[in-house]
Amino acid sequence: MGKQSAKRRLADNEAVATATMLRGSPQKLNLVAASIRGMKVEKALASLSFNRRRSAIEVKKVLQSAIANAENNHNLDVDSLVVAEATVGKALVMKRFRARARGRVGKIVKPFSRLRIVVREVEETA
Repeated sequence: MGKQSAKRRLADNEAVATATMLRGSPQKLNLVAASIRGMKVEKALASLSFNRRRSAIEVKKVLQSAIANAENNHNLDVDSLVVAEATVGKALVMKRFRARARGRVGKIVKPFSRLRIVVREVEETA
């Protein structure tokens, strides 16, 4: 008598990949994620390859993972995949301090983010 399997939260034509504890603020990461929302997968990969932001490398890794999940786990066609969702959330924030003049302190925050990318298979319209 084991635990019942949970119902799938996504549709049958969708696959997801997530990354937690990405170094950098959610606001900066969301700028890159917003640039690929709604794009076809191959166009999004090309866009991320030439993006100059540091977080584009991490977004590209997560997108490639979502594509691999769609192909291997859900038997979806890679050529007809679209980035359905790219959501960014806040993870923990490390707090550090730096000694300043006259016994004061300069606060340093080191934020972490999480990223979730959902790819969806769409039928080509003739």
